[in-house]
Amino acid sequence: MLELSTARSSIVGNDLTVKRALPGKPRRMVGAWCFLDHAGPMDYAPDHGLTVGPHPHIGLQTFTWMIEGEVMHHDSLGNRQMIRPGQVNLMTAGRGISHAEVSPGGESGRIHAAQLWIALPDEERERDPAFQHCPDMPRIAQDGFDITVLVGSAFGQTAAPKVYTPLIGFDLESKAAARTTLALDPSFEHAVMPLEGSAIVGGQEVHDGELLYLGTGRDSIDIKTTAAGRLLLIGGTPFGKDVLLWWNFVGRTQEDMEIATEDWNAGRRFGTVPDTGLEPLKAPPLSGLHLRG
Repeated sequence: MLELSTARSSIVGNDLTVKRALPGKPRRMVGAWCFLDHAGPMDYAPDHGLTVGPHPHIGLQTFTWMIEGEVMHHDSLGNRQMIRPGQVNLMTAGRGISHAEVSPGGESGRIHAAQLWIALPDEERERDPAFQHCPDMPRIAQDGFDITVLVGSAFGQTAAPKVYTPLIGFDLESKAAARTTLALDPSFEHAVMPLEGSAIVGGQEVHDGELLYLGTGRDSIDIKTTAAGRLLLIGGTPFGKDVLLWWNFVGRTQEDMEIATEDWNAGRRFGTVPDTGLEPLKAPPLSGLHLRG
């Protein structure tokens, strides 16, 4: 099964345009991966980078993979962490956390990054919030590709990010035409999104701004580029149940969202994010809720 879909454009923060591949139509999740934004590669003018004021999360992990540029993470646990190229920030919301993400202030710059959300399983949704900075990711070279293991275990390497469902994630970069075959877990579902250029994956051409869903049951996949390029491959055990995704929350019921919204707007539950100089975002009125799964 190969299923090709097109990411839609969305605005993050003040005016940063991203390509949003998940949730989308027809594919809303890949394993526990329930959200995928791709930013850049792009240059930005002073004060036009990523500026997202304090905002809350529940029921998920935010996973940021930085390829170019720098962004400062601030959260309600007191963490302040600059993420730089080749690094991952993983924030576990659990029952509730708030954070802000800000490009270096007042400067022009460049950004290329992917941010994904991972839905937490029922038994972990109320866990304590946490933050993990991962500065050194496993890297291997294979058949003209430089491959970074972002999540899970592969090529005899295990990535540092701590997740709560079986997942895999790779960044594959080629400097020129290249071709390789990747071993896959047939119990996982997988998807590929080019982050630069295009590729032929399992015989299907796929371009930047598109998501190619590979389904389950594959023990390998052939990946070919005809020029320099970069791809993101994600996968995991099918999640097995619907999740509700609205604003910055992942839950199971509308009541989850109503309580989280009321708590955030009333200043309860999510703590405060110090030292950003930014006003907290206000949760909008609940409307248009849709099950994502």
